[in-house]
Order: sequence, then C-alpha cells, then structure tokens
Amino acid sequence: MANHPLKLGYKASAEQFGPRQLLDFAVEAEKCGFDSVWVSDHFQPWRHTNGHAPFAFAWLGAAGERTERVLLGTSVLTPTFRYQPAIVAQAFGTLGVLNPGRMILGVGSGESLNEIAVTGAEWPPAKERLARLREAVELIKRLWTEELVTFEGTYYRTRNATIYDRPEQPIPIYIGAGGPVAAKFAGRVGDGFICTSGKGEQLYSEQLLPAFEEGARAADRDPADIERTIEVKVSFDTDRGRALADTRIWAALALPAEDKVAIHDPREMELKAATVADQAHRRWLVSNDPDEHVEQIRLYIELGFTHLIFHAPGEDQSRFLRLYANEILPRIRQRWG
Repeated sequence: MANHPLKLGYKASAEQFGPRQLLDFAVEAEKCGFDSVWVSDHFQPWRHTNGHAPFAFAWLGAAGERTERVLLGTSVLTPTFRYQPAIVAQAFGTLGVLNPGRMILGVGSGESLNEIAVTGAEWPPAKERLARLREAVELIKRLWTEELVTFEGTYYRTRNATIYDRPEQPIPIYIGAGGPVAAKFAGRVGDGFICTSGKGEQLYSEQLLPAFEEGARAADRDPADIERTIEVKVSFDTDRGRALADTRIWAALALPAEDKVAIHDPREMELKAATVADQAHRRWLVSNDPDEHVEQIRLYIELGFTHLIFHAPGEDQSRFLRLYANEILPRIRQRWG
C-alpha cells in the first residue's frame, strides 16, 4: 500500500511556451488547486518552428517567488552532459534555500536533442548514459550531506568541493525511467520514480513497476516509501474535435524511441514528427466527457501511481487549467482522495 497521499500536478511545457507565459500558467495552476508544477529542462525543443527552451534553473527561481505552496520540480533534468553534477547540486541547493520543502530534483539519463548541440560529443549508448546518471546522483547526494567532497569517479571528479548554501534537509531526487534497468535504479536510490503515460499497460505492470520494486527491496527499502510519479498526457476539452487537434503539436511523442534517439537537430525532429501527426493522439488521453476522462486516468492510479502530473497539449493552457480544476480534479479527489 502506498505511503504517499495522492498529488495532482501540472506540467509546464517549456518546449511550447516562453518563460513569462509559462510562469503565468504556473501561478494559475496553483490558484486552480494543483499540488505541484513541473518543468522540463530542454536546451532545444521538439520543433524548431515557434519552439521555446527557457532555462529551468532561472525559471524555477522565478516560479518559487511567484507561487506560495505548490511543489516545484524538474521532469526531468539531465545532470550528466550539459551540466557537471556539482553545478546541479549548487543550483538546487540555492533553490531549496529559497523555497524550503518545495523543490524536487527530477533527473534522467538524457536525450541527444538537448546535449549534442552544447557538447559536440558523440551520443553514448544507453549503458553509459545510465552509468553517468548513477555517478551523478551519488555525487549530488554527497555534496548535499558532506563538506569538502573529493570525488574520483569514472566520469566526474571534484576536489574538496563544498556546497555552502543548501537546505537543512536534502532535496528529494526523483529518477526518470523509461525501461526496467533505470526503474530498478530508481527503486534502489530514488526518493521518487518518474515515468510517462501512454506506452501500454504491460510496460508499467510487467516491466517498470516490478523492476522498481525489485530495486527497492534489493536495497532493503520499502517500495511504498518511494513516491511513484507519472506524467499523464491528457487532452480534455468540451469540444472533442479540439481536443484531438491539440495533440498534433506534440506529434514527436508518437515517434518510436529508436527513431528519436540520434536526432539532435530540432528541424530534423520537426520534419520527422510531421509524418506521424495523424497518430499524435495515440499518446494522449483524449476526451470531452469528464466521467470518461476520469476512467481513462483510473488505470494509472490503480497501478499505484500517487503523484500524477497532467500535461496538456493545447495552446490555451488557461482554458485547460480552468476546465480541469472544475471538472476533473474534484472527481479524482472525491474518488481516490
């Protein structure tokens, strides 16, 4: 049984909106009763035309000042290529001091789209990317709990490094996972586990969640103590046609992972995504009926996810926030607490 109360969050789409507009949406989400606001950390967006990629650290600092109670997190940030892990520890240490008890560092192994343009490096295979993530998480945790950290890793090194401004309690680290190996790692060391919806029930029930629980038990941890978080792709509107059409802007999500892994140019990603625009809706829970939509969401709650982050594709995010606050959030809370 999960040890975490149900939380309902909002995904601030940094690839779709500029920083000021996105900030206003975060403020509105808090007013509408969402429990958390999560932002992606892209250097480049999924599409070049009208794309955005605000800097997550700066944006989170502003969001902390403009909001009062919502949790603020990254879903997800890559602490292994563009950033040296010690810099991530410093940045989130500062954010944690400014916003005590409100910050969550969500991390993942990265995408070539965001890293190659900055580093100019060859994109390594998944095994190395995960090894880098393991090492980065270890270093960040040490920097938040120790002084004068000398770290000699395979990929990262520090010499007598100290983070001088950090909160009294270390910031929770949530591990993003799209496969069982990363999910097992999340269970071993994460304060939370993050994945995304729309990939078929068997992936969650037969691969991700069992691997996550296996990792936790192998580390003598109770899986119920680790928060299970999922980004739920939702397109809800009173007009079903509009809800379907809104998903087309996120057509890249309909591409198979193997078709995206080596793409590091937003122009190329945009062209490839255009070939599957008619299939974009398949990754989203599309509905114009509140009761039907809650039934669509039920699967993820019954799988054991207790922190749902709702990502809506439409340009009118204020409309989404109001509709969800009036029609969906109360139904979910009434049914599942």
